[in-house]
Amino acid sequence: MGRFKVKKQDTFIDMTPMSDVMVLLLTFFMLTATFVKEEPVKVNTPGSVSEVKIPENNLLTIFVEKSGKVFMCMDNPIAQGKLVDKMMEDGAFELSAKERQILAEAPTFGMPLDYTKAWLNQEAAVRTKMLTDPKSEVAGIPCDSITDELKIWVKAATEACGEGMRVAIKADQTTQYAVIKRVMASLREIDVNRYNLITSLKAGEE
Repeated sequence: MGRFKVKKQDTFIDMTPMSDVMVLLLTFFMLTATFVKEEPVKVNTPGSVSEVKIPENNLLTIFVEKSGKVFMCMDNPIAQGKLVDKMMEDGAFELSAKERQILAEAPTFGMPLDYTKAWLNQEAAVRTKMLTDPKSEVAGIPCDSITDELKIWVKAATEACGEGMRVAIKADQTTQYAVIKRVMASLREIDVNRYNLITSLKAGEE
């Protein structure tokens, strides 16, 4: 009895539809993704069991470093540019077009008003070092009973970006409570009574 031969056929899978789907997904994620700014100032937030998420848009973040120095950043350069323009309009400082652009795109900023211009005229690496150097005596936005420039910055931000802007405080877990209390007092003095405190989720750490 003769053997029955099975005719061999080439297996061909058309990958074109899958490639189209991958390109569409990649385009979607690129257009909808929110890029997180690099934070030169490192802050280790305290733990919390709260899972309330902070707003992702129109957010002003106040960093309180472990030594008590205060810095700021905004979630996008457009809003930060509006803040810079408002500060210049109010006469806080005078900046050239280049200096204005640098400040609007800075991932984190925080210098006394009278030293801001000099800070902006440094190289990028020097500006970062001036913010992060523990020995720096000029870094940080003054926030005390004598000189409280934090109020000037936050008030200008709320006026420039509208009522929809939210404020968040991101403090290091080793920062003294007196410093945090002073920051919150500054916000109350300009009627900013709603803000978020950024913490780490304890469950995630365990």
